[in-house]
Order: sequence, then C-alpha cells, then structure tokens
Amino acid sequence: MSFRGITKASRRLLGWIAIIFCSLIIRFIPYSLISCLSKIIAELGYYLAGRHRKIALESLKIAFGKEKGFSEIKRIAKKSFRLMAQNGLEFLFLIQNPKLIRSKVSFEGKEHLEKALAKGRGVILLTAHFGNFPLMMARLSLEGYPIYGIMRRMRDERTEKLFYSKRTHLGINTIYSKPAKICVEKSLRVLRENKLLCIQLDQNFGTAGIFVDFFKRKAATATGPVVLALRTKASILPCFILHNQDSTYRIVFEPEYKIKLTKNFSEAVLINIQELTSLIESYIRRYPEEWSWIHRRWKTQPSQ
Repeated sequence: MSFRGITKASRRLLGWIAIIFCSLIIRFIPYSLISCLSKIIAELGYYLAGRHRKIALESLKIAFGKEKGFSEIKRIAKKSFRLMAQNGLEFLFLIQNPKLIRSKVSFEGKEHLEKALAKGRGVILLTAHFGNFPLMMARLSLEGYPIYGIMRRMRDERTEKLFYSKRTHLGINTIYSKPAKICVEKSLRVLRENKLLCIQLDQNFGTAGIFVDFFKRKAATATGPVVLALRTKASILPCFILHNQDSTYRIVFEPEYKIKLTKNFSEAVLINIQELTSLIESYIRRYPEEWSWIHRRWKTQPSQ
C-alpha cells in the first residue's frame, strides 16, 4: 500500500474509533451536555483536521470572499464545525431515545407536504447537506411518512454499515446513488407508490452534471430531481431543517416548486435546476453556519 493509501486508511480508522467512542459517551451523559461536548469536539476538529479546515475556508472565500472579511469567514467556518459536531452527537443520542425526537423537532409549513401528497404522484423532498438532515428524515418517518433517501456510500465500509443500520432502525429507507440505473429504478418506484424521496442537490456532480450558477460561480449539479419530476409528475417540495436557539429543531417546508416547461427538454432541466439551486443558495446565505462547507462544491468546472 502506498503512503497516501496508508494515510487514508489511518484517517478512516481514526474516524471509526471516534464514532464508536462518541456512541459510548452519549449513553452516559444527559442531553443538556451535548452542546458543551460538541464545542470541545469541534474545536479539536477545526485545528486537527487541517484538510477539511482548508476546504471550508476555501469554499467560504468562493461564496463570500467579496462580501465578508476573513475574520467573519473564519467565524462561520468554526461555527459550521461546531454545528456538524452537534448534529452528529444529537443524532447518535436521539436514535437511542427515539421518543424524544418528536419533542425536539417541530414542523413549519407541513400543510404544503400534505397538499403535495394528496395529488398521489409522490413527493421529491428537495434539500441539501444543511442542518441535521438525517434527523429530518427520522422525524418524518416517526410521523408515519414512508421516506427514502438517495445517498452516496461512505468511503469507510464499517461506518457505512453502522449508519445504515441506524437509519433502517428509524424507518429511513436507503437508495444508494450507484449503480445509477438501479437508483433510478428504485426512485421511480417510490414516487409511483406516492412516497417521499429525499434528494440533496448541493454536491459536485462531476462531468455527469450540468453547470448552473451557485454563488456566482459555475457548479456541476445533478439533474435527478427535475428529470424524475418530469417523468412521474411528482411534486418537488423544498425543505430544510434548522436549529432553534433553545436547542430544538424545526423542519421548514416551502410551497411546492412549480416546474417550468419549455419545448426543449434540456433547456427545461437547466432552467429548473438553476432555480432550485438558487433556492438552496438563499437558505445558505441566511444560515451560512448550517451548511457543510467541507465539500469541494466547485471542484468541477466547465471546459474552456
């Protein structure tokens, strides 16, 4: 194994150990101490995880470099690290105490979801790596909604198996993004059965995506939500989970997104993906600490 391979394997092993360690600690501390513990973990992570800190700062400079100074960018990055740590710890705690989830997570605009489901054609929940999104799916499952999430496999197989079992325990159904053909087939089936399909539209999609503006820079973006909606007539419902100041959460449902139709299919896809991406950007601008900045969103750029 090369030095680079050994380094990656070591990082994944340390990550696995950290998750197991946190899972054990969570069993013996009250919920009120999670915020304090997350601050300690985030502080350590921010300074020890140099690669992810660098990506977060670079991403924030791309998004806000002309609007915010470095001190503000650094503040957002550190707050983002803290919220990611808090999200992880709270999810580990709450999945062991599922009865608490209902009291910790409320709904805003739920009537939009009910109205979309009443059409009987399935609902695409359009969201992002924003806030505690696994908890959002868990809350919807506990409310009785059959929910499926399209997800990428984690690079560490042990971690993937652990979180898959925890998601399944909470009634969250997983559809892996690859192989693509199977992903599409399962997604179509879910929508035709009038169920919820959660899709996060905020990651670099490489050369398989289309380029739309995201913070005034081109970003390779998946077309799945719009293509699926056009094929099945399913509703697209933007939704996000936000932290409240009292350590609770609220799931916000936007009104159903109305698909823009044109004579040209590719043009229609581009127009709608751009509008949905702009909606995600508007939430990130309002709540920048809630988004995961440790992903190279603008890695793939159009060829000249």
